[in-house]
Amino acid sequence: QVQLVESGGGSVQAGDSLRLSCAASGRTFSMYAVGWFRQAPGKEREFIGVINWTGTSAYVVDSMKGRFTINRDRSKNTVYLQMNSLKPEDTAVYYCGGDFSRPGIATMRSSADFGFWGQGTQVTVSS
Repeated sequence: QVQLVESGGGSVQAGDSLRLSCAASGRTFSMYAVGWFRQAPGKEREFIGVINWTGTSAYVVDSMKGRFTINRDRSKNTVYLQMNSLKPEDTAVYYCGGDFSRPGIATMRSSADFGFWGQGTQVTVSS
């Protein structure tokens, strides 16, 4: 069983940066791909990006590429979402999801591709 815990959210001003963490427990986590999603009030959960189990391949959607990056510290069982130049429209609850990695990491972009989820962390960006 894998448990995921997100942290690092908060209230910031537009243009600020935040780094979210997704810390995991469970011995199979090292074999898991981890995806980041967000959900704003009244909207569907939105895919941000995914990183493979080795941390050597990461994909971020074009609309966020350049501002958001994903990396992984396998020694700490933690995946990070670095968010720069934040905008008010980035306000949402951010979630990480995990599941066994598969070839073609960019194909893992649906909530259904991830079987384990954290509780989410709130990010609020004010103008």
